[in-house]
Amino acid sequence: MLTTFTLCVIAYLFGSFSSAVIVCHLMGLPDPRTQGSGNPGATNVLRHGGKKAAIITLFFDVLKGIVAVLLARFFVPDDTLTLAGVTLAVFLGHLYPIFFQFKGGKGVATAFGGLLALVWQVGIAALITWLAMAFAFRYSSLSAIITAICVPVFTYFFSNDLYYTTSSIVISVLLIWRHRSNIKKLLNGEEDKIGEKA
Repeated sequence: MLTTFTLCVIAYLFGSFSSAVIVCHLMGLPDPRTQGSGNPGATNVLRHGGKKAAIITLFFDVLKGIVAVLLARFFVPDDTLTLAGVTLAVFLGHLYPIFFQFKGGKGVATAFGGLLALVWQVGIAALITWLAMAFAFRYSSLSAIITAICVPVFTYFFSNDLYYTTSSIVISVLLIWRHRSNIKKLLNGEEDKIGEKA
């Protein structure tokens, strides 16, 4: 249990590094928390900082999810409870970062990275779902919500593991909850499409 706790804490700290805030600061761009939706994520950075900053932000948000889970896999390769906990912990770090007053992003990219390292088939299925929805509707938030609904099904199908599936359910519920303002905007026809300036 000590190993599980330690790895989860490390994963949470990994998640707490806000790629959007750090990248925008280093590139001389406005803090994404003060622009547009106020969300420190790649989509908001894209709208106000451009493609290069958004791509770098996305890369590091995904990377921290992958690294956290792979690190845990190195120490406890067969402990599915710990691996599931670490995947959830790095995601929670992104949502509620200790280094940024617990005000983080919505966690889509970090969740993807964590799930990809946890069960790669789930990550690929989630990516395909998101891309298909984004291509069809051009709403990042809608794509994330639909993907979140599908992820627990993907996880159960590909892993048949109780801990992995439970972790994916919690992640999906939190993802949808974090998108509650987007859901309202979607229903009111006020949500910005991918590539549009806010």
